[in-house]
Amino acid sequence: MSQARRTICGVAGRINDEDVKAVRGAVPIDAVVSEYLQLRNAGGGNLKGLCPFHDEKSPSFHVSPSKGLFHCFGCQEGGDTLDFVMRVDHLSFSEAVERLAAQAGVTLRYEEGGYGRASQQGERTRLVEAHKVAAQFYTEQLAGPEAETGRRFLTERGFDEAAAGHFGIGYAPAGWDHLVRFLRGKGFSDKELTLSGLAQEARNGRPIDRFRGRLMWPIRDITGDVVGFGARKLREDDHGPKYLNTPETPIYHKSQVLYGIDLAKKDIAKGNRAVVVEGYTDVMACHLSGVTTAIATSGTSFGEGHIKILRRLLMDNSGSEVIFTFDGDAAGRKAALRAFEDDQKFAARTSIAITPQGMDPCELRIAEGDEAVAKVVEGRSPLFEFAIRSIVGEHNLDTAEGRSAALEQAAPVVAQIKDASIRRDYAVLLGGLLGILDEQFVVRRVAQLAQRRQAHPGPSRSGAGGPARGRSAGVPPGAGAPATSSGGPSGGPSAHSGPALYLRSPAHRVERELLKLALQRPELVAPAFDAYETDEFTAPPYAAVREAVDAAGGVTGADDEFVNRVRDAAPDDGVRALVHELVVEPLRAARGREPDEMYAGMQLVTVRLAAVHARIADLESSARRLEAQRDDERSAAVRQEIWQLTQYGRSLQERGAAAL
Repeated sequence: MSQARRTICGVAGRINDEDVKAVRGAVPIDAVVSEYLQLRNAGGGNLKGLCPFHDEKSPSFHVSPSKGLFHCFGCQEGGDTLDFVMRVDHLSFSEAVERLAAQAGVTLRYEEGGYGRASQQGERTRLVEAHKVAAQFYTEQLAGPEAETGRRFLTERGFDEAAAGHFGIGYAPAGWDHLVRFLRGKGFSDKELTLSGLAQEARNGRPIDRFRGRLMWPIRDITGDVVGFGARKLREDDHGPKYLNTPETPIYHKSQVLYGIDLAKKDIAKGNRAVVVEGYTDVMACHLSGVTTAIATSGTSFGEGHIKILRRLLMDNSGSEVIFTFDGDAAGRKAALRAFEDDQKFAARTSIAITPQGMDPCELRIAEGDEAVAKVVEGRSPLFEFAIRSIVGEHNLDTAEGRSAALEQAAPVVAQIKDASIRRDYAVLLGGLLGILDEQFVVRRVAQLAQRRQAHPGPSRSGAGGPARGRSAGVPPGAGAPATSSGGPSGGPSAHSGPALYLRSPAHRVERELLKLALQRPELVAPAFDAYETDEFTAPPYAAVREAVDAAGGVTGADDEFVNRVRDAAPDDGVRALVHELVVEPLRAARGREPDEMYAGMQLVTVRLAAVHARIADLESSARRLEAQRDDERSAAVRQEIWQLTQYGRSLQERGAAAL
């Protein structure tokens, strides 16, 4: 272990090196990583999945069980099991060791004395332990006489003692400080109790229980640790909200947790399906009805953080599905339309299951039984269709004005659909709903909006980790006669707005060759190509093709329809024509020699090296300006980044594609 690592362990007592080594060897890295994302075979004994550290559409996160290491080809994160846990859960080194030690049953020794002393445990470990003890306390209280109203609440909703035990439901006594006194007796400090959200300060400054006289649902993270609670009001004299949740704490962030994910994750990954419901009892009803992929948010709407969790479990393949269930009333329709706004963030299909007569899954199970809940989920319909029908239904279609207004409001929604063939089908559906006989009119209108949307996309994808992030993609003016506007061997109109290509530039020739490999022989450049940023292609038309490849799912998932998807994703006819050229133009490998991985690696490395050198040049300019301003602190940071990039460039030159 490095000296830096030892320092991180904290002044309270460094963990014995032998114990750290034992922890590393006791828990297989693939078992740990699988708690957070779905892993699939990557060949050669390795596994791969969607990186938990940055957004990506194709898996570039690789795990080597035999070596106990991971590496992401997209963001360059890498290390061993402890590095992974530290990074994914924002833990210190000692906290990561303590978490894995508890999982593996390894007793830790601290070099300043004792075995795993509570005072030496990391903050997160202590807060998680406090929640674990609190959950046990609440569970025991559910059996007491005071909790009779809570047990009746569960029984009336069809949940017996076994169901309550399966989900760990408990009861918080009505007194002011029952839990506080219990946790103090277990060695937890008042500061830890308030920091955890289990207690709050009274007017006199002393801690009191946050949850009192309520039914308690433990909220677990994806690894199964209790990190918070959802508390349901039971008494009339309780003037608080119907549901009271743990506040934001160092271990609980409501935008990043999904209730039931610990129970559902394996079936979600196995079946490539997730069912999103609205409440704790709905999750229970679904699971008990056989829909074991049900999860729910905790005190917030479904959003970006929740999407990231599901994407990693679903591997973002087109065969996966996310099903939203909502009540059939107006509020349910409104919630469903909010969910539709997030559809484009999934590669998975999104569907909606509307429960009948305004009942939620829990109420439906009580009224009609387990089979009715499963039937609703199986009878889902595409979320696109629901959204379109909902918009059209808000207008008076008996008038020309109403039909026109409905078209103008619904057509942009249809234009959002990524798959061009599906987009056309929904355009035809929209025309039918509006009663427009000329369906091609609607198809053309939607296509026009889709092209406009693609020509003016939102912010470029982030998190791919390329060294040239933030660098301008523009081509500086330079000497030399321009080649054809598309950069290919034949002439034609400009491929894309922006400067013309100058094929005397070696960079442009290599960028073109790499794109040809991506389209013609994607297996030779996968998965590394998918980690390249758009701005590593300095010619705007090539950058546009790179974006189209990304929109088509990347080269890692290329199949027989890959090129067609790239064509459909092209923002205009010029880029589409450039795609055709790149597909048919011969590769420049040595005559009579078939392009291989070595040749592909040369192109990948050359493009990446150019990006590294350009970034170094930008940083060198910044450093000189800062040094002229005598801003030593900032210039030192820039110089450090220059040094790191220089080392990376040297590694690329020495090791070739192996350094990507």
